[in-house]
Amino acid sequence: MSTTTKSAVIENMYARKSIRKYDTEYKLTKEEISELLTDAMTAPSSSNQQPWRFIVITDEQKKKELRTMAFNQEQVETAPAIIAVLGDTDFHKNARKIHQLSVDAGVMDPEVAEKLTENAETLYSGIPVAARHSVAMYDAGLVSMQLLLAAKDRGLDTVVMGGFNKDEFAKSYNLPENEFPIVLIAIGKGTGPARGTSRLSVEDVVRFV
Repeated sequence: MSTTTKSAVIENMYARKSIRKYDTEYKLTKEEISELLTDAMTAPSSSNQQPWRFIVITDEQKKKELRTMAFNQEQVETAPAIIAVLGDTDFHKNARKIHQLSVDAGVMDPEVAEKLTENAETLYSGIPVAARHSVAMYDAGLVSMQLLLAAKDRGLDTVVMGGFNKDEFAKSYNLPENEFPIVLIAIGKGTGPARGTSRLSVEDVVRFV
């Protein structure tokens, strides 16, 4: 058995729990939420196309309305912030901008950036929208997990909610055709204990070949 001391990252992985009771007096600023998202968006993504989009909901009336869309889940209204994670099926249209940012940062040659841009635009424009939808769903999972860990690192609590009326949400927030809601993430200071949970063992889920 390994006796290696666990890093802060590993400790946060084990400490993170889904919390549904929040301190209604605790508030998060726009700057604090922006920093959280900046950290989360270091997540990897397909061809570095970053197909995630976000709507941050802190307005009390908006949260109350969202609670009805989320089947009356209390934390939607009581957490200081709800972050809606969206996918963008037109993500490849940002390929040139993304690679130019790397050129400007001095981490990519212009010739390489041009080639990668052409490859991304050709590849992703040539596959069905449903396939790009799947790419965005997968990558949204990566950025969402990083958001949970970044929040825990700051002493904040979270819970991810997939149960909400996504059609109603899209209509209410006037989402364009290329954007679709995936999950809601409540963030704040928890006041109640997490539900006890257990995980299957490695032996239950892994095959070594």
